[in-house]
Amino acid sequence: MSRQDVTIPTPDGDARAFVFTPNGGAGPWPAVIIYMDALAIRPTLFEMAERLASNGYYVLLPDMFWRLGPYEPLVPREVFGDPSKLQSLVGTFMGSTDPEKSMRDTGAFLAWLGQQPKARADKVGVAGYCMGGTLAIRAAGTFPEQIAAAAAFHAGNVVTDKPDSAHLVASNIKGKVLFAGADQDPYFTEEHFTTLSQVMSDAGVDADVTIYRGALHGYAPNDMPVYDVEHSERHWREMLALFGETLKAPVAA
Repeated sequence: MSRQDVTIPTPDGDARAFVFTPNGGAGPWPAVIIYMDALAIRPTLFEMAERLASNGYYVLLPDMFWRLGPYEPLVPREVFGDPSKLQSLVGTFMGSTDPEKSMRDTGAFLAWLGQQPKARADKVGVAGYCMGGTLAIRAAGTFPEQIAAAAAFHAGNVVTDKPDSAHLVASNIKGKVLFAGADQDPYFTEEHFTTLSQVMSDAGVDADVTIYRGALHGYAPNDMPVYDVEHSERHWREMLALFGETLKAPVAA
């Protein structure tokens, strides 16, 4: 795969991001934004972006913590095993952004994609994990005319009692949604499942909201302590099916 490190201008400054494209051919390819989990930019996310690109997509992986400046890649097992590192993750890293900032960033990412000759950005897909899963849903509801498909995996805190909760904009979504929660997940409970499903249904959103039974929060990236190969591979199959249906041009008979 081809990887390019890029800088994207946003209303708040220049965000760092990474672009992955298929080997061979000049494009354009359908564009997908991957929203990282809270463990930030690291080799595993590059591998996941490469895998998605290898299936025929122009993949943009933005650093949602770009406001912090450069940082060393985090190692999930070390973070979860060290209270001070976990506190830094929540306070410093996650504290560097918020829903308003992340959507300003997303608007800039979409505008940037529209200027890239190798990207087909008339309809864009978004995918996200944990924190990023919630961002994917929020983005689809904030930019419904541009986002044709949203895939969210073990999303955290997508349903809250805050006035800016992501589920409150879900009713605006016009694209197709795949939402796959984890089993016995404190960040997405059965009550949250019911609430999100009802919001999507009431709004007429074409959504598959489900829970992967037996999978724990963080099941998809292979560097997570709770990585689950069976459910991770399921997420790949279902995500690729979603994007294939919604983003790729029909093959002529």
